[in-house]
This record gives sequence, C-alpha cells and structure tokens, in this order.
Amino acid sequence: RAAGKANGALHGVPLALKDNFDTVDLPTTGGTPGLKSNRPKQNAKVVQPLLDAGAIVLGKANMHELAYGITNNNAAFGPARNPYDPTRIPGGSSGGTGVAVGARMAPAGLGSDTGGSVRIPAALCGIVGFRPTTLRYSQAGIVPISHTRDTAGPMTRSVADAALLDGIITGGPTTVKPVGLKGLRIGIPRGHFNENLESETARIMGEVQARLKQAGVGLVEGDAEDVAALDGAAGFPIALYETITDLNQYLAAHGGKLGYAELVAQCGSPDVKGLLVSLLGEGAVPEAAYREAARKTRPALQAAYAKYFRERNVEAMLFPTTPLPAAKIGEDETVMLNGVAVPTFPTFIRNTGPGSVGGIPGLSLPAGLTGQGLPVGIELDGPAGQDQQILAIGAAIEAILPKLPPPKL
Repeated sequence: RAAGKANGALHGVPLALKDNFDTVDLPTTGGTPGLKSNRPKQNAKVVQPLLDAGAIVLGKANMHELAYGITNNNAAFGPARNPYDPTRIPGGSSGGTGVAVGARMAPAGLGSDTGGSVRIPAALCGIVGFRPTTLRYSQAGIVPISHTRDTAGPMTRSVADAALLDGIITGGPTTVKPVGLKGLRIGIPRGHFNENLESETARIMGEVQARLKQAGVGLVEGDAEDVAALDGAAGFPIALYETITDLNQYLAAHGGKLGYAELVAQCGSPDVKGLLVSLLGEGAVPEAAYREAARKTRPALQAAYAKYFRERNVEAMLFPTTPLPAAKIGEDETVMLNGVAVPTFPTFIRNTGPGSVGGIPGLSLPAGLTGQGLPVGIELDGPAGQDQQILAIGAAIEAILPKLPPPKL
C-alpha cells in the first residue's frame, strides 16, 4: 500500500488503481506478463495529486490485458468477476476497479477509458464512472493505447465523489451543485444509441425517462446524425495506428528492455495477442488511413456532436451505457442479444465508443437492476469542455434514481 500525505481532502481514503497507472510503491503491469517487473520511478500525474490529498493506494486492480477489451477475462492473471454475479464479467478494461468499488472494497478508484473502459464496468458493476473531456487529465505515466483517445477517469459510488476526485486531479472545484431538473432539456438519441436493447435494459431506460418527465425534464427525441458512421470510420484506425508508437514510447521511458513486438509476444490473452501481433503485419493500419481518420473524420465527428447539442438545444444526451447487462465469463467472442448471437466487443462499446473518439465528457450512472439482479447503467454525454455541467446534471438525476442495493457477497 502506498501512503498519502496527512490531513488532505482524501486523508486515509483507500483507492483502487487500475494496473496501468504508474506507482512508485507497486509494480505497474498493464495486466500483461511482459511488464510483471515494471517498477516506475514516479507516480502517474493523475495519481500524485490524490496521494498529496491523503489517499492510500489500496492496491492495483485487475484489467483486461493491455486495456484491449471489455470482458476483463485476463488469461495471464485470471478473470475479474462481477460483484453481483461472479459467473459474469464486470466489464472492462477497468474491470478490477469496477469490482473493487462495486463490491465495497474501496469507496473509489481510477480506471482508464479509450472506448468505454471506465463507463462500461461502472454500468455493469452498479457504480458511477466518469470519462472527462480528453486532455482534461494528464496522460503521463499511464500504459497507453492511443494518445488521441485515452483518458483516466474516476470510478465511484456517487457523483459527488466523482466530482471530488475530478477536482483534486485538475485543481478545480471539488464539489458540484445539482442543476434544477425542471425545464432542463436532455436529448434522447434514437437510432444507434437506443435501438436493439436487451428487454430489461429497455425497461429500465423507459423507467428513467418517466422519472425525468415527472421531474419536469424536457426530453428531446431525434437521431445524432452521422455520429455512428463517423465513429466507425475513425475509431479503430486511430487507436490501432497509435498503439505501436505510444506503447514503444512508454516502454522506452520505463527502462527500454523490451519493445512492442517483444511485449505482445508475451501476451497471455488470445484476443489481445492476436490483434496486437497482427498490427505488425497484415493488420497494420496504413499511415494514409490514419491521417484521414485523425485529421478529417474525427473532426467531422466532433462537429456532428457540436451540431447535435446546438441544434437540439440540449444540455446532454441520454442513453443506456451498454445495450445489455453483463455477459457470462467466457463469452469473449459472441453474446446473445434478443435471440441473436452478436460480437461481444463491438456490442458492448456501441454506445460508449463514439463519445470516446469525439473526446467529449461522459458520465455513467447506476439506474436499476434487471430481474436477474444485474446492474444497468445510463450515460449522459455532453459538449466538449462541459465536464462540470455534466457532473451537475448527473448529481440531479442521481437523486431521482433508485438506489441499488449492495451485492450479496
């Protein structure tokens, strides 16, 4: 355990840190065998202010290997298990932090989010997960995937605690005042975000909308045009191209004993190893495709989001964080959704991926339990830079949602 300084705002508070955050007192493995002996010389820049505020590192949390997946079924270190049903995934890639917070082992923690890796486990583990506007937090000292898409994010049991961690990390306000719900306008994007939902997820989403209407919120329906198509065109070319460069830079700064090829050769998880090895050969993203995605398609996605918020005159958009609750451990390739076998990874990141590529803030809130007792999360996405407003809206909505019971451990 790493001890923080005394008498700060987090004095004595134990935090779970995903094992891709550099810590001086504990190894940082990235969930992969090649980094088992990685002992960073300084703490990640988002970790240091938390320690300075008095926090204690409870431990380093399990994760999907090298953060490249959403099941947290890590073949090298074992799977993390959902606190509400240990036969099911907690989500990923920050699944270990989600479990620690959801299971009440820690009041809060940090994850990292490239395509939903904070918000997905938050939703599946019944907690709050916040992805800030990209570059609001420093990315220094975090095992990377993509400098364009990566960010750290708080995982907590309340919006107030997420705002507290956010303020300590940024040096900004550490409290948030809930907005008034009466007259607030929130977008309900149909099409991509709210189609083909699992029945219990759809039921809970409907109950949330009814509560919002009763509280005086104006729900503005309509598609977020082009968002899904632009995300599909930009997201993977950017992440896959930047992975080799960004990981090599991290490895060089941490002793340089092995490079990307040597690191991925030691991967234990077949899904991660297969993908990352392919980037050295037939799966490599051409530089021209990357530049098109980064310089044209991503800005077009950001413009589409800005247009949506502006023309609909809404403060945020609302949708289920994931289209379905937690899958069974082992359903790595496909999962059943409304009677059809669908690919696990793209299905679970369907709703969180676009905002990640666009770099906008997103907040997942626990909204209810299915008939099987599995958590369902709802997400609020807002315009870039409106992090405090999204937290304020989240705090107000949190107050009218049912409180989830703790898991029966």
